[in-house]
Amino acid sequence: MNRLEAMSTLLATVDAGSLSAASRKLGVPLATVSRRVSDLEAHLRTTLLVRTSRRVELTDAGRSYVVACRDILATVEQAERTASGEYVAPMGDIVVTAPIVFGRLHMLPVIVDFLNVYSDINVRLVLTDRITNFIEDHVDVALRIGVLPDSGLIATRLGTVRQVACASPRYLEAHPPAPSRPNDLNDHACITFEGLMSPTVWSFRNGKAEVSVAVRSRLVVNTAEAAIDAAVAGLGVTRVLSYQIADAIRAGTLKPILGAFEPEASPVNLVYSGQGLLPLKTRAFIDFATERIRRKLGSV
Repeated sequence: MNRLEAMSTLLATVDAGSLSAASRKLGVPLATVSRRVSDLEAHLRTTLLVRTSRRVELTDAGRSYVVACRDILATVEQAERTASGEYVAPMGDIVVTAPIVFGRLHMLPVIVDFLNVYSDINVRLVLTDRITNFIEDHVDVALRIGVLPDSGLIATRLGTVRQVACASPRYLEAHPPAPSRPNDLNDHACITFEGLMSPTVWSFRNGKAEVSVAVRSRLVVNTAEAAIDAAVAGLGVTRVLSYQIADAIRAGTLKPILGAFEPEASPVNLVYSGQGLLPLKTRAFIDFATERIRRKLGSV
């Protein structure tokens, strides 16, 4: 039995919630996952998991063993990194995550420039609007938009982004008058990006007070790109983040409205693990990306 492999399989099973989910996550047959866990239990002469038809539950022995496994595997990983030289010179692989639109517009160009400078580093860019888990998803650096929860992660502030209501000049000309206060939206068709807001109520700020306004969503979509395309086509008013429509506003295909009532801007941070010595490859990427993304956010 490869004990480290068996430990990794056990952690994957616990994190995924079932043997079958761990099988899919690891890309190995279900029988192999089951055998590795069973071999580990036989080696320890104890039961680690209680298996049910849908999921697994840790026994008392399993809970304490899983904590130890995480520490052991983290120590082994750090030892391998040290031996491979990534604490001596910037080299190796990095996993970076970012929201889909921000990553495509702003993170990807930075990474391309970074790879042209650092020939011994490879990057895996994961574009997703969900919050990734640094341990489970093996993430080195994440770009996060919004207020950060308390955690053991370290954050580098890059700037802020705003929620901007906008519409095409064609729509505004065809449906006068243009909204000058949030309540004016009652008389307009709206396009809602459900990842950012409710399809029935939008919140604005009037001084220090929050104002909620009922809106009529003619179209509800689940991506910012679709909301922007529909607004450019003249369907109605939409509301997205400032960086998502910067190009459309510069091109004149969208016009911002209700700027005096925008909610408080959301912070943008680069986030990375604060545990252990930071590999040079990660430090190199953070230093390289920070000022470049700050300049991009300063222009949107």
